[in-house]
Amino acid sequence: MSQSALKASTIAAAMRFGRSRVSRRAVPVLAVAVAALLAGCAQRDSITVGAIPDDYRTNHPIVIAEKNQKIDLPVGAGDRGMTGSQRDTLLGFLDGYDRSAAPTLTIQVPSGSANEVAASAAARDFARLAIASGVKRNRLVVTSYQAASSEISSPVRVAYVAVRAQTDKCGRWPADLVDTSENKHYADFGCSYQNNLAAQMANPADLLGPRKLSTIDAENRGAVIDVYRARGISDEFLGNSEVTY
Repeated sequence: MSQSALKASTIAAAMRFGRSRVSRRAVPVLAVAVAALLAGCAQRDSITVGAIPDDYRTNHPIVIAEKNQKIDLPVGAGDRGMTGSQRDTLLGFLDGYDRSAAPTLTIQVPSGSANEVAASAAARDFARLAIASGVKRNRLVVTSYQAASSEISSPVRVAYVAVRAQTDKCGRWPADLVDTSENKHYADFGCSYQNNLAAQMANPADLLGPRKLSTIDAENRGAVIDVYRARGISDEFLGNSEVTY
């Protein structure tokens, strides 16, 4: 073989070796890059990276705050004192009054309305019923408000402030429901559910933490243990049990 042919074959072999080294080196680097991209996609959290929370508990949180509890009791111009239906309605309203907290109970009587005289007489009966239901006399306030018109009969308003679990108002529709390209909840999603859950909380403090355990009924516990001991153990249980004592 001539020197020129030997030199050409040496150069070709070197080039093939270099390309093979580059290929073997590039394959692991490419695999690592693809794995990193896949891992980044797997760890993506839409709630974290999204600009708008996609959780109804975050969009409509239940909070504990003071809320004005009120009821309007209609009074006819010809009424003379509290009626039976008004009494039942007011007693139902006062069931939510916390006597231990004893907030101020306000009775607002319309002034300048067509039923002003009848409303004043009914309001006095409302006050007596509230005191009989456990409202302290010094926590009862009777005031008046200006009626909108002298030709109509305005109601007597009874109100007090209480701590309640509540959420924001429902009915917000800032965007078109058909626009679901991001596959997220619409703004009002879960609002009714959160409102209903908050309304069912008899004691809003239960959302803050558990209550203190009540004392046990030792007499009842002793009776239950006596019944358990006296009933004995069935033969079927003894035959299937691995315990021999």
